Amino acid sequence: MGRRSGNVHRFRAYGPRDLPRIPQLKRLPASDRLDLQAVAAVLPFRVNDHVLEELISWADVPDDPIYQLTFPQPGMLSAADLERMRSLIRRRAGPVRLRQAAWQVQRRLNPHPAGQREWNVPRWHGRPLAGLQHKYRETVLVFPRQGQTCHAYCTYCFRWPQFVGIDELKFAVREAERLAQYLRGHEEVTDVLFTGGDPLIMSAAVLRRYIEPLLGPGYDHLASVRIGTKALSFWPHRFLTDPDADDLLRLFGDVRRSGRQLALMAHVSHPRELEPAATLEALQRIRDAGAVVRCQAPLARHVNDDARVWAEMWRRQVRLGAVPYYMFVARDTGPSHYFEVPLHAAFRIFRRAHSSVSGLARTVRGPSMSATPGKVLIQGVAEVEGEWVFVLSFEQARDPDWVRRPFFARYDPQATWLSQLRPAFGREEFFYTRALRAMQRTPCPPVRGERPVRRTGSAMFGRGERE
Repeated sequence: MGRRSGNVHRFRAYGPRDLPRIPQLKRLPASDRLDLQAVAAVLPFRVNDHVLEELISWADVPDDPIYQLTFPQPGMLSAADLERMRSLIRRRAGPVRLRQAAWQVQRRLNPHPAGQREWNVPRWHGRPLAGLQHKYRETVLVFPRQGQTCHAYCTYCFRWPQFVGIDELKFAVREAERLAQYLRGHEEVTDVLFTGGDPLIMSAAVLRRYIEPLLGPGYDHLASVRIGTKALSFWPHRFLTDPDADDLLRLFGDVRRSGRQLALMAHVSHPRELEPAATLEALQRIRDAGAVVRCQAPLARHVNDDARVWAEMWRRQVRLGAVPYYMFVARDTGPSHYFEVPLHAAFRIFRRAHSSVSGLARTVRGPSMSATPGKVLIQGVAEVEGEWVFVLSFEQARDPDWVRRPFFARYDPQATWLSQLRPAFGREEFFYTRALRAMQRTPCPPVRGERPVRRTGSAMFGRGERE
């Protein structure tokens, strides 16, 4: 598993109550510190010493990209909401009053986009199975109850409702046995993705309770175990000197020895995250354990909305043996207005970065919108029959028949999300719209093995579209 660092680092997290005690913030004006407290009362905030000391360039604050990635900014709330929260903090309002005011803001921020709660939760013996999502046929997402926090929070995180202390907004599965039973009965599933929060906030022993049963008899259909994590960037000592770091890497090796791939889905938003010596050592240990590291992140204004940043990041990932995987469009939730980039600009950034790297880095896909019908790729902007259009396709979809079928939307320079686009060439609907409406009438998504999968065939083609 490679060399293990001899320096032991103890994890210490800083939350909203610790903002006045973070030494690096003392150089900021008092009004800026009040803004931080006001926004952190509404949106999740958590950092640690590695982020504070190794990743943020404090001389460049507030414009530093990692500072923007991890510290709440005043522009994330409306002017009225910001002033209300500032006023409550100035008056030393109690925690109940603050929570009530925060909830009024949070519920307006589209907590669960893309039908996660209404569409993605599968049924088990006729009842919704909390803590799992099964949006795409081959992949099941697992939200372990013990993994619903992170070593640090990203300010753009689309799963922010997991961290704001409101149980009704959370996804969490409490029993590993339910996951095992569900997967045994669904042989169409080849990939299990542990997500959260961050599953690597859990101990190796707890994570093993979820994973190890899936490596035995009855699960030959499972080809890979994925773990979505930011630990490589935000706490690389998880793989080096945490008390159970070696146990965690042994678990990775056990997955590999079972004949399956262990894919660490690393969220890397900026090339600076791959600079610290501890991160490089952790990455080597992960690879030595037999895991594959795939890197993904959303395109976010103030953080990485520059083609040169993405090109440098992809080159560095390839050099270190990681695989560039996805550039996402920031989802329409939380403070999305602060991070969003128009779709035409997102495509331009992707194209310029993609065209400046070698073929080994062009494994990356994007820009991709994880929207209600599926992962929609922006393939380009083109003039067709005298009309400027976005050329789109599905990389993943609720109905596999939709995948890789080009479709067209009217060019809109202001659009930042799929819901803002309209069909091109005078059509009233996109080709998938009618079938999607039919799915919406079903309380939980149809999944092979529980209920028959809907086969739409050529009937779902829009006017003038052919297979």
